[in-house]
Amino acid sequence: MNSRAAQHAIILSVQLNSAFWSRYQDLVREVVLPYQYEILNDRVPGVEPSGAIRNFRIAAGIEQGEFTGMVFQDSDVAKWLEAVGHALKSKRDAALEKLADDVIDLVVAAQQPDGYLNTYFTIKEPGKRFTNLMDCHELYCAGHMIEAAVSYYEATGKRKLLDAMCRFADLIADTFGPNEGQIHGYDGHQEIELALVKLYHATGEQRYLDLARYFLDARGTEPNFFLEEWERRGLQSFWWPWMKEPDLAYHQAHKPVREQDVAVGHAVRAMYMYTAMADVARLTGDESLRKACERLWEDVTRRQMYIIGAIGSTHQGEAFTFDYDLPNETAYAETCASVGLIFFAKRMLELSPKAEYADVVERALYNAVIGSMAQDGKHYCYVNPLEVWPRANEENPDRKHVRPTRQAWFGCACCPPNVARLLMSLGDFIYTWREDRRTLYVHLHIGSDVEWELEGARVRVSQESALPWRGETSLRVSAAEGPRRFALAVRIPAWCAGEPVIRVNGRTLSPEEVRVEDGYAVIEREFADGDEVAFHLPLAARFVVSHPELRATNGMAAIERGPLVYCVEEADNGRNLAALSVDLDAPFAEVPCHIEGVDVVALEFEGYRRDDQAFADGSLYRPVSPEAKQEHRVNIRAIPYFLWGNRGLGEMRVWLRSR
Repeated sequence: MNSRAAQHAIILSVQLNSAFWSRYQDLVREVVLPYQYEILNDRVPGVEPSGAIRNFRIAAGIEQGEFTGMVFQDSDVAKWLEAVGHALKSKRDAALEKLADDVIDLVVAAQQPDGYLNTYFTIKEPGKRFTNLMDCHELYCAGHMIEAAVSYYEATGKRKLLDAMCRFADLIADTFGPNEGQIHGYDGHQEIELALVKLYHATGEQRYLDLARYFLDARGTEPNFFLEEWERRGLQSFWWPWMKEPDLAYHQAHKPVREQDVAVGHAVRAMYMYTAMADVARLTGDESLRKACERLWEDVTRRQMYIIGAIGSTHQGEAFTFDYDLPNETAYAETCASVGLIFFAKRMLELSPKAEYADVVERALYNAVIGSMAQDGKHYCYVNPLEVWPRANEENPDRKHVRPTRQAWFGCACCPPNVARLLMSLGDFIYTWREDRRTLYVHLHIGSDVEWELEGARVRVSQESALPWRGETSLRVSAAEGPRRFALAVRIPAWCAGEPVIRVNGRTLSPEEVRVEDGYAVIEREFADGDEVAFHLPLAARFVVSHPELRATNGMAAIERGPLVYCVEEADNGRNLAALSVDLDAPFAEVPCHIEGVDVVALEFEGYRRDDQAFADGSLYRPVSPEAKQEHRVNIRAIPYFLWGNRGLGEMRVWLRSR
């Protein structure tokens, strides 16, 4: 392994030990992964058949039949395998490992002699590989299987899938590139780029990093590959009539990546591409790529991101629209897009540790991502709504993409396994060690143990955190082989309701004793075995308003408490939540609440509800009068957004009218 690839091997292990997050990992390990395995094998009654495992059986010649599912159906299996790999890193499980080994045997059996792997083109169009890259996700599927191979190898040391994916990556590297006889192109759905970077880290093979960079460099250049490919196909789209001709911006191929400064097109594709751009910028020192990432980050998070950490405001193309266009009732906010945003933020942290990046990880994680999965682990959101009115969601064609309840599965099931792999890899997002600064960055306040090597000795930091319910975090150092000098840089969250209190071994530090850099409190000293750094992060519920240009929420307010966004539901507040309004000076009462096995802090406060007596005659409109404006005081209860929809069908809103 070369030196660059070795940089990220310094942190040896991260193990979660969190009352909040370990429960989610247990849920994924014990319920989600077995449930998704059964679905992939078409063994769950009442759920649309996946066909994903069967496709591999057919491609391997074990079974006869036709291809089933989306053209990218292979990626569901890949993401499941990757999630299993992450699960086995933290806890070996012989039964789960056996399931994965059997699936890997099947995947490798389906691989062609030259290394090619894709069940759609093997079964359905065997003579057309790499002829419709814009539409058919070949390299996207390859990328996900590469990520699975790396994850499984890192967890188990088993190379069968890794070696198979190296053969495939070698075939791709021989097939694509700038040289004569190669395809001068790239995939319609970005993913291969970031996967090749992971393969480079795992193997140290420079050609994989070079290929990732080539795919980024080629994208959006002239002559445009997608237009040329479309012409070679006789102006036909795989997705006709939905997509009749290439939309280059939809694929982020409308201009070279270094010239892009506004997030456009399919939100998930964009996030995966930006993630790879940040990876390559860090590994190659490419300043133009870094600056493009910074511009795109600013546009996404300051002008095109929902308060829950969701992105992509329209169901047309699952895409961005334009700055400040963030409608609530028709939000698309695909789960995969929030997962991708977290990936992008992690790479930005590795480029330059700034608290704003980790703040977004936290926002998306605590709200959109875990809110996308029901507490039973078997029902999911593809779209994450900020407003639910069940009748409108069922009967208004413009709102039918917003489902008022979580679903057991989807015909396009990219989101559920994406959530599983993210939650099982959560330890990868909490810390970064910077050797050049001799600093351990603590990005997320999540109970966990991290161990790494420093000057030939192993050092451990054990973090305990009471988030999201209380703002208390402590970090205890274990340095059994003797004191070591380094720095702890702990993020001060943007939601802090005041100055944090920091103690070292029980002594409160003065502001002059704490260096703050880019939103991190830096404590540098010689740490001895048993040293403890404790943080009190003031945490309080508060109303939040939006930028005046965000027209969908003008005159409205949302509620946050720590990292959590809150919502109101019909179960607590009755129907027609749109009739409620809030006084922004109203105090909050924190109330213990139990929802689907989770003990939470609910919020109660005084608000108002419009009376309808003035409309008792059935009139739809009437002149303004004291009667028409009449409101009465009500007690409003809000719960954490991530728990919406766990108490039956009903209305839900994040944003409320303010007085």
